[in-house]
Amino acid sequence: MSGAALGIEIVVVFFLALIILHRYGDFKKQHKLVIVATLLAWHLCFLIVFILPLDVTTTIYNRCKLIANSSPHESTTSNGSYATVAPRKPACFKPWSYIPDGIMPIFWRVVYWTSQFLTWILLPFMQSYARSGGFSITGKIKTALIENAIYYGTYLLIFGAFLIYVAINPKFNLQWSQLQTIGIAAANTWGLFLLVLLLGYGLVEIPRSYWNGAKKGYLLMKTYFKAAKLMTEKADAEENLEDIMEEVRKVNESIKYNHPLRKCVDTILKKCPTEYQERMGRNMDDYEDFEERPNTYPTEKSLVKLHKQVIYSVQRHRRTQVQWQILLEQAFYLEDVAKNETSATHQFVHTFQSQEPENKIIQYLYTPTVEWYWECLLRPWFHRILAIILATFSIIVVWSECTFFSTKPVLSLFAVFINLAEKNYNYFYIEMACFLTIFFLSICVYSTVFRIRVFNYYYLASHHQTDAYSLLFSGMLFCRLTPPLCLNFLGLTHMDSTISQSEDKPTAYTSIMGSMKVLSFIADGFYIYYPMLVVILCVATYFSLGTRCLNLLGFQQFMGDNEMTSDLIDEGKELIRREKRKRQRQEDGENRRREWKERYGNNREDSARSRNVQADQKESSFTDTNTSRSIASKYTRSNGRNERDRVELLQDAEPLDFNADSINEDPLDSDLGRYQPGGRYLSMSRSRIFDDV
Repeated sequence: MSGAALGIEIVVVFFLALIILHRYGDFKKQHKLVIVATLLAWHLCFLIVFILPLDVTTTIYNRCKLIANSSPHESTTSNGSYATVAPRKPACFKPWSYIPDGIMPIFWRVVYWTSQFLTWILLPFMQSYARSGGFSITGKIKTALIENAIYYGTYLLIFGAFLIYVAINPKFNLQWSQLQTIGIAAANTWGLFLLVLLLGYGLVEIPRSYWNGAKKGYLLMKTYFKAAKLMTEKADAEENLEDIMEEVRKVNESIKYNHPLRKCVDTILKKCPTEYQERMGRNMDDYEDFEERPNTYPTEKSLVKLHKQVIYSVQRHRRTQVQWQILLEQAFYLEDVAKNETSATHQFVHTFQSQEPENKIIQYLYTPTVEWYWECLLRPWFHRILAIILATFSIIVVWSECTFFSTKPVLSLFAVFINLAEKNYNYFYIEMACFLTIFFLSICVYSTVFRIRVFNYYYLASHHQTDAYSLLFSGMLFCRLTPPLCLNFLGLTHMDSTISQSEDKPTAYTSIMGSMKVLSFIADGFYIYYPMLVVILCVATYFSLGTRCLNLLGFQQFMGDNEMTSDLIDEGKELIRREKRKRQRQEDGENRRREWKERYGNNREDSARSRNVQADQKESSFTDTNTSRSIASKYTRSNGRNERDRVELLQDAEPLDFNADSINEDPLDSDLGRYQPGGRYLSMSRSRIFDDV
C-alpha cells in the first residue's frame, strides 16, 4: 500500500468537496473560474484534515525504526565492570497507510503554499472581480486592484512589523528560512485568533442544536420565527429589486440604440429577470442624436454602479424566493409530525404531497409506517444520544485545550490516548483516534463558517443560492483556519516537538511549518495560552450572551423568554397558516380539474374520435363524387351550363361555414351531414354540450 492510501484519500476528498460545493454553488450560472478556485481551496483544506492522521502514523513508525536501529551502549555490571548491552528493539511493523520517505514533505509544501497563495492573493482579487460592475475585463481588473490596495497594504504592514522585530534583535541573523518562518507565524497568528472564536461557538452550539432537534415544539416555534424574519427580508428584497428595475427602465429609455453606452445598457438588461426584460424591451424605435444633449445621459461610472446593484439585487431576490419555499416545506412537515404523534394507526400522513418526484427505492423502503416510527419515536432519541456524545467530545476538547502544554504529567486526554496506542504500535487505533479528533475539531470550526452571516455580504445559502463573493470568501476562511487548526491538533496530541519539548522525530507537517522559536513571544506565549480563551467563549455561547447582545442592538434573534420573539413567532404562524390555505385551495382546484377530466374526458375523446372518422368518410366520398363528376363533365359535351356551375361549386365548397345565416337548398346537404342551422356541429347537442370543456 505504498502511497496508495494517499492517492485514494485525495480522490475521495475531491468528490466530497465537489458534492458540498454543488449544494451551495450553482455550476450552470456562476463563472467557471469562481467554481474552480473555490473547489481548489475547499479540496486543499479538507485534504489537510484527512491526510494528517496518515502523517502521524508514518512519523510513529519512523520513530520506531530509529529506536530499533540505534547503536548498542555500555552499562555497568554488578562487579563494576562495563558490558555492552543492546537496546530493547520494539516490534516495528509497517502500517497499511505508510507513506514512503520524501513524499509527505513535498506534499505538505505544495498544499500549504498553494492554499496560502489562494487565501492571501488570488481569492481576494477574484472576490472584487466577481462583485465588480465593470463591463470589460480591464475595467473589472482595475476595480479589483483598487479595492485590494488597502487589503494588501495592511498585510504588508503586519509583515513589515515582524521583519523589523527580527532585524533589530541582535540574537537573530536574517535568513530566508527565518523570513519564511515570520510569514508562517503571521498567517497562523491571525488564523489561530479566528479559530478560537469559531471553535468556542461550535463546541457548544453543535451539541445543543442536536439536543433541541429532539424537541418538536422547539423546532416548530423556531421555524415560525424564521418565517417572520424571512418574510421581512423577502419583502425588502422585492422592494429593492423594484427600485433598481425602475432605475434600469429610466436608463433604458434615455439611452437610445445609437448611443455608445447602449452596449452597457444591454449588458445590464441581460442580468435582469425575464419579466422585466419583456416589460422594458430594447427601446429602439426613436432615433435621437445623443451629441446634442450630452449632460442628460448617465456616465459610464454610474452604469457600472447600477450594474453592480442589479447583480446583487437579483441574486438576493432569487435567494429569498427559494429559501421561502424551502422554509414552507419545513414548516408543513413539522406540523405534520406534531399531528401524527397521536396517530393510532402508526401511519405517517402528509398534508401536502411532495412537489418533487421521489425515488422508487426510497418509496419502497421508507413506507408511511417506517416514517412514523422514525419521526415520532426513534429520531428524538437518536438526536439526544448524538447530542450527549458530541457534548462529551466538547468537554474533552475544552479540557485538553487548557492542559495541552503540560508534558509532565500529561494532562491532555488526546495525548494520553495517542501515547497508549503508540506504546503498542496499534496504527489503526492511532489513525482512528487522530481522525475522529481532528474531524470533530474541523466540524466545529467549519460548521460555524457555514452558519455565520455578515449582513448580506457573506452568506452561504444552500440549494445553489450562494453568490460568487460568499463562495470565494468561504474558501479564504478555510485556507486561513486549516493550518492553525492542524497545529492545534498536533499540540493537543503532543505530536508537535515545540509543545512536547522532546527530541523525537517531528511530523512532516511540523517540519514544513518550521519552528516558532525564532519568535519566542508567540511560540511560548500566544500559541500556548491563547487557546485557553475557548473556555470563556464556550461559557458565553452556553448562556447566549452574543444572541442577547444582538437583540439589544436591534438584530432579532430567537430567544424563548423575549417578547419580541413571541411576537415574531405569532406573525410567522399566521404567515404559514395563510400559505397553507393558499396551497390547499390550489390543490383543491387541481383535484376538481382532474375529476372533471376523468368524468368527461372519455366521452369527449370518443365523440372526437367519431367525428374524425365521419369526417374522413365524408371527405373520401366527397372526393370520389368530385372525381366522377369532373370526368363526366369532361367527356359529355351535352351537359348544360347549370351542370358546370354545380361542379365548380362543389370543387370550391368550404368544409365549414359558421357565418351562414340560413341553409340554402344545395346538393352538399345530401352528401355532407356536418352542417346545422346556425353553423353548429351535429355533435354539439344538449346532451354533449360539456364535451369540449
